[in-house]
Amino acid sequence: MQPENENKLARQAEQDGSSRKKAVHSQASVIQIHPAGERIHPKKAEGRFAKLRILAVLATQFVFYVIPWFNWSGRQAVLFDIPDRHFYIFGLSLGMGDLIYLALLLMICAFGLFWWTTIAGRLWCGYSCPQTVYTEIMLWIDNLVEGDRNKRLKLEKAPWNFEKIRIKATKYLLIFLFCAWTGITFAGWFNPIREFVPALFTFNAGGGAIFAAAFYGFVTFFFAHIMREKVCLHMCPYARFQSAMFDKDTLIISYDVERGEPRGARKKNVDPKEAGLGDCINCAMCVQVCPVGIDIRNGLQYQCIGCAACIDACDEIMDKMNYPRGLIRYTTEGALEHEYEEKDIKKRLKRPRVAGYGAVLAVVVIAFLVGISHRKMVEVDILKDRGVMVRENSKGWLENAYNLRIINNSEREQVLTASVSGFEDIALTGLPEDGIKIAPRETVTVPVQVSTIPEYADKGSHPLQFTFRYHESGAEEQTVITEDAVFIGE
Repeated sequence: MQPENENKLARQAEQDGSSRKKAVHSQASVIQIHPAGERIHPKKAEGRFAKLRILAVLATQFVFYVIPWFNWSGRQAVLFDIPDRHFYIFGLSLGMGDLIYLALLLMICAFGLFWWTTIAGRLWCGYSCPQTVYTEIMLWIDNLVEGDRNKRLKLEKAPWNFEKIRIKATKYLLIFLFCAWTGITFAGWFNPIREFVPALFTFNAGGGAIFAAAFYGFVTFFFAHIMREKVCLHMCPYARFQSAMFDKDTLIISYDVERGEPRGARKKNVDPKEAGLGDCINCAMCVQVCPVGIDIRNGLQYQCIGCAACIDACDEIMDKMNYPRGLIRYTTEGALEHEYEEKDIKKRLKRPRVAGYGAVLAVVVIAFLVGISHRKMVEVDILKDRGVMVRENSKGWLENAYNLRIINNSEREQVLTASVSGFEDIALTGLPEDGIKIAPRETVTVPVQVSTIPEYADKGSHPLQFTFRYHESGAEEQTVITEDAVFIGE
C-alpha cells in the first residue's frame, strides 16, 4: 500500500504544480498589442536612450548628407569616382591599384562589428544601422503629421474623407521629399555633388546618376516606410547569425524575471510583495514602444535590435509606481543568473572571444595604416611590347620596346625620370631628358625603347632593372622605385 500512496501523492503534487503554472500564466497573459499580419505602429518612447538614438541619427545623417558638400584640395572631400576608377577620402586618394586598401577598410568595418557585437550586442542595429535610422526618421514624420500611436491607429480605422486624405497627402509629400533628397545625396557620393544637383534641376544630369538617385530614393521609401520592421524580422542576415557572436557575458537588453514575476495590475504605491506580485504591472508599454513588435519579457529574441525603447518605457512606469528602475535594462545573462555582480560586467571584457576579435581587428588596422603610410604615390607597370620582340635600330644595336604605364595616385603633379641597367652598354630612349610630367590622379602610358650592343645580348632573355625617380613639381626631394624586366636577345 505504501508505493500506491506515494504514487497518489506524486500525482497530486503534479496536479497542484500544473494548477499554479496555469494561474501564473493567466496572471502574466498579455493583450496582443500588434495583431499578426498588421502594420506595427510603435508608441513614441521618451527617455535617456531615446535621446541617444536622436543623437545617433543626427550624427550618421550629418555624415551622409553633409560630408559630400565639403571640399578638400580643390575637389570633393569624399568621392567614389567609378567612371574614372578613383576614390577620394579627404586626403587619401586611391586608384584601381589600391583596391586592397578599400578591402582592408571593409574588413575593419566587419571585424569591428563582430568585436562590438561580442561586447555589447546589437547596439549597431539599434542606433546606427541605415534601416533603423531611416525607419526612425519615417516614424518621426508619422508622429509629426498623424500623431502618436493611438491617433495613428484611430486614423487607420477611420473612413476615407477629406481630413484623412489631407493628412495622408501631407505625410507622403514629406516622405517623398525626404526620399528624393536621400537619393540625390547618394548619387552625390559617386558624382561631384556641386555639379550634379544643378545639372539635375536643369535636366542636364547623366542617365546613370539619375537612375542611381531614383533607385536609392525608391529603396529608402520601400524599406524604411513600406517594409520597416519586416526587414529586421525576415530579411536581415545579421539578425540570424548574431547568436554566433553572443555569449553569457554579452551586454544585452533583458527583463529581470526574478524581480518582475508574477506580473499583474495593482494600484499605485502598493507594495508588490504584500500583493504577492512582482514589479511588472503588465502594462505592456514595453511592447507598445518596440519598433519590431516583440515582448522582451519572453527573453532574448533574434528580432530584438537593441534600441532600448523598452527600457525607457519601463523606467517611466517604474518612476510612476515609485519602484526602482532597471526592471528592463542592459545586462548580461551571467549577471542575471547571479554568476557575478553587475558591477563586475566590465571585468568580463577580458575573455578569449573579445580578445580574439580584438586581435584580428588590431592586425587589420595596423596593416591598413602601415600600407597607407608606405604607399607609393607613383606606380609604374612595365609592359613588354609583344608585337616586336627584338629588332635592330639605326645604330646597329639590338632594341626591345616597352610600354610604361605610370599612375599618379597623389593630389599633385609629379615629374618622373628613368634609367635602366643590366648590360655594360645600354641605352633608354623615349622619355624627355627633364622627365615626364604626370598630372594629379592621372594614368599615362609612355612607349620607351631599350637597346644594347648585340655581343651583350645573345639568344634568350636577360634580366633588366628599371630605376624610376619622381618628385613633386618644384620640389627637390625624390623618391626612388625599381622594377624588374627582361630583355630578349637575338
